[in-house]
Amino acid sequence: MFRPYREVLSKPGAWKFSLAGLFARLPISMVGIGIVLMLSDQRLYGSYGLAGQVSGVFVVAQAVAAPQIAKLIDRYGQARVMRPAIAISMTALAALALAANAMAPVPVLLVLAVVVGASLGSMGSLVRTRWNAVTDTHDEMHTAYALESVLDEVVFVVGPVLATVLATGVHPAAGLAVAIVAAVLGGYAFLAQRATEPPPSGRVDAASAGSRQSLLRNRRMLVLVVVFVCMGTIFGATDVSTVAFAEESGYKGLSGVILACFAAGSLVGGFVYGARRWSSPLWRRFSIGTVVLAVGVSLFFLTTSLVMLAGVMVVVGLSIAPTLVSGNSLVQEIVPGTRLTEGLTWVGTALGVGVAAGSAIAGPLIDAHGSHTGFLVSTGAGVVAVVVTLGAGWTMRARRNADAPFGVDAHGHPTS
Repeated sequence: MFRPYREVLSKPGAWKFSLAGLFARLPISMVGIGIVLMLSDQRLYGSYGLAGQVSGVFVVAQAVAAPQIAKLIDRYGQARVMRPAIAISMTALAALALAANAMAPVPVLLVLAVVVGASLGSMGSLVRTRWNAVTDTHDEMHTAYALESVLDEVVFVVGPVLATVLATGVHPAAGLAVAIVAAVLGGYAFLAQRATEPPPSGRVDAASAGSRQSLLRNRRMLVLVVVFVCMGTIFGATDVSTVAFAEESGYKGLSGVILACFAAGSLVGGFVYGARRWSSPLWRRFSIGTVVLAVGVSLFFLTTSLVMLAGVMVVVGLSIAPTLVSGNSLVQEIVPGTRLTEGLTWVGTALGVGVAAGSAIAGPLIDAHGSHTGFLVSTGAGVVAVVVTLGAGWTMRARRNADAPFGVDAHGHPTS
């Protein structure tokens, strides 16, 4: 089971950029819950509604800006674009923490959250793009993407627990401070590894201008984005609901541990999924994973204790990473190689839009009616994801992207 992972990590420079990328994307699991914990803390604003709004604004800003940053990365290179971007985003995040602790007006918090999100980019997409450059076969790429999903789940196991312990035991903003350090050290270490950086495509000339039309004009890509938004909504609503449920139970400090159970199940599922060679079509695996995830999250509403919720989350989590791996692999089939960072960023930020929607919708409902109302948001998002996935099955089964504005086949190669 470990052999496929050893093989891809033995590629020149692979383990180094993957390890640096692991630390660089730690903020993706800490900033959102860090904002929620900080702003819901009774020593500061004490409001889940406000926490959901600010974290939602942050994620929406990232979702809007990240694909544009990705276009610049594909065109000019990772280091040239992301070095200043990391500096801006982490400075703004530090300012957000300071403003919250000074009980600044809400508009100040919202503006700083916009700046953080708009300059953060998508480090996970950068890491996956490097794997595309160093792997030689589809099987190696499958394993590499699974590895990164497993590492994503390591981030989501460690991040929420670390953020919760720091926010509840040290200081409400301590989790955000650690996220800043990880992003700066890991991000710049990653960008310093120029040997594995994919070559930029350069400026777009008139002859290739048509290939720069929106990737969302491709129907398969659009379906993926919509389903990823729904999955993100599940995660966002579940995050806020779990923190509130833990507080209602008298153990708010355990909320990060409960969320880590969700991620731990995903980690195991992703590891096993990546070690196996699959012959079934990607679209079928993606559809099955979406259905299983939706059915599983509907059980959250029925839980009556933290122990029960943790157990259900471990089981349901087994479907997360395999579904995300299949979705990211479908992106590689759909988009041209010169726009892979952009394509991966679109699904990543779609997930972020969903997280923002989930937290923003669930937050006020929880304030008014309790934590289980937030779990209903997760259930509703799962239902929509299943309807879209199964309803668009004929689109996802297409072997040739005749609807693609840039004319590529199912493997991302130009068509005549």
